[in-house]
Amino acid sequence: MSEKNHLNHLFLLTLAMFFVSTSGALGKYIAMPTEVIIWWRSFLAAVFLLVFCLYKGIDLKIKNRRDRWTFFIASLLMGGHWVFYFYALKLSNVAIGMLSLFTFPVIIAFLEPLFSKTKFDPVSILLGIMVLTGIYILAPEFDLKSSQLQGVLFGVLSALCYAIRILILKGHTAKYNSTMIMFYQVIILTVVLAPALFFMDTSNIKTQYPYVVLLALITTAIGHTMFVNSLKYFKASTASIIGSAQPVFGIIIAYFFLNEIPTLHTFVGGSLIIATVVIESLRSRKK
Repeated sequence: MSEKNHLNHLFLLTLAMFFVSTSGALGKYIAMPTEVIIWWRSFLAAVFLLVFCLYKGIDLKIKNRRDRWTFFIASLLMGGHWVFYFYALKLSNVAIGMLSLFTFPVIIAFLEPLFSKTKFDPVSILLGIMVLTGIYILAPEFDLKSSQLQGVLFGVLSALCYAIRILILKGHTAKYNSTMIMFYQVIILTVVLAPALFFMDTSNIKTQYPYVVLLALITTAIGHTMFVNSLKYFKASTASIIGSAQPVFGIIIAYFFLNEIPTLHTFVGGSLIIATVVIESLRSRKK
């Protein structure tokens, strides 16, 4: 790969991370119940991804029953990841929500031996302690009535769902197109979350639809597709390191559009979490 091509791919990967990081400000800003936002996000993303798959001629056939069950469970985990994440954003702020979510690489390092034949790495314990310290600094008051602590806990729950989803889909990305996998997940989520439309207030969609369309198109369909495409040119570990810029982008976007100013606690705790992500990514490159 020439240096010019490398820089182009690096720019596109960074742009993908920027698009994905818009989920923080949009999730916080959109004035609708979380489950309704996720339904609209899934439904519109499914439409965009279906058009993309048909345009590119991507095979949508699932090969066997076991893979169908894997896709279904992965969809529920992705739904949990999105719902818990949006609760984290609404209960606290964009900085805390995004930084709590970025505990997922270390959670993967802890859980991976349970899903594959890899041995447990003792260094993961040290990294886990660093992440827990970062989380503690983000929410120093251990009071369950504190919305900031609730935001951190929902963020970590979101990270747990995201980590397990990545681990159960890991072996399927070689067999199936990643955009096709994402398409099935949002289709399943659209069906699973449909009852929310009957029990929750959906009237705000009349005023909120431009932001919901941005969330479905820019964050989910385009951001995800660009990120998956970048994996052709970069190792997963390299993509993870660049991915750790997401909370930074998210905090900057929230500052300009929501006037959210991070506290010193957020900077210190967030720096510990992001440093741990970078360390784990660099270690995974050497394995």
